Amino acid sequence: MRVGVFTALWGNLSLTEALDKALGLGLTTVELGTGNYPGDPHCKLSWLEQPAQVQRLRTELESRGISISALSCHGNPLHPQQGTREAFAGTTRQTILLAEKLGVRTVIDFAGCPGDSDTAQHPNWVTCPWPPEYSDLLKWQWEQKVIPYWRDLAAFASDHGVQVAIEMHPGFVVYSPETMLRLRQEAGEAIGCNFDPSHLFWQRIDPIEAIRILGQAGAIFHVHAKDTQIFDSVCNRTGVLDTKPYVDEVHRGWIFRTVGYGHGADWWANFISTLRLAGYDGVLSIEHEDSLMSQDEGLEKASTLLRQLIIREPKPKVWWA
Repeated sequence: MRVGVFTALWGNLSLTEALDKALGLGLTTVELGTGNYPGDPHCKLSWLEQPAQVQRLRTELESRGISISALSCHGNPLHPQQGTREAFAGTTRQTILLAEKLGVRTVIDFAGCPGDSDTAQHPNWVTCPWPPEYSDLLKWQWEQKVIPYWRDLAAFASDHGVQVAIEMHPGFVVYSPETMLRLRQEAGEAIGCNFDPSHLFWQRIDPIEAIRILGQAGAIFHVHAKDTQIFDSVCNRTGVLDTKPYVDEVHRGWIFRTVGYGHGADWWANFISTLRLAGYDGVLSIEHEDSLMSQDEGLEKASTLLRQLIIREPKPKVWWA
């Protein structure tokens, strides 16, 4: 198992500067964004038509002994507005093609969220079954939008030797182990998850148990290392569906934190051990979104803790095999 970093936090730096920054922290694996929500990417999709740029990237990586854990294109490929939807989905397909060209196995995305009709302007995330129109809408979304898109995309990814890791994220149709496994059942084994415990914490889903659930299905393709701090006294007033800005930390029921600042070293040791028992021996890609720490401080603290805890012995036989 290795510790890496999602370079989106260095969006203001060039690719060369970002790779040097990672290497300076002793990190030799990077997750590179290609567009959509992460913003200005370090990995340009225009390089598909520029072999010299692809070779330049390979040279930059090889000269530093750095590998790519995944290409990320987090977006909403089910967005109800046609132009927006096609842009997101187009970036995903191009990212898959670039991953194939680079020999990268995993592409990370969101499952997306449709609207409430073919003429909708905004996504509509259903969070309860009643009144009955909500259940009807959820059924329509999955049958008419979610399943057709992801079956087609999974086939496309498979044809190019790539697997798609869906990040379980509220606001999109896949946000829990149950919804993740439903999509995988419908679309096939080219679809799995980018396991980010931070989004599970605040939903009151135990990430350790979630690893066991998804691990039994062989559905964990990639892992983000990001923590969440929950303020119970505030949550009792706000609930977990807190829509205040992330920078309004004092009034929120929960906020994202650097690894170790929401849950301690013992918890993260258990997290890593449970991943190994589930057969995962890949990368823990640090995603820094801690609004209380600078990028450098947050990343250094997360990297130091995780590198102390990672298990380097040969992968064990999973406990349910």
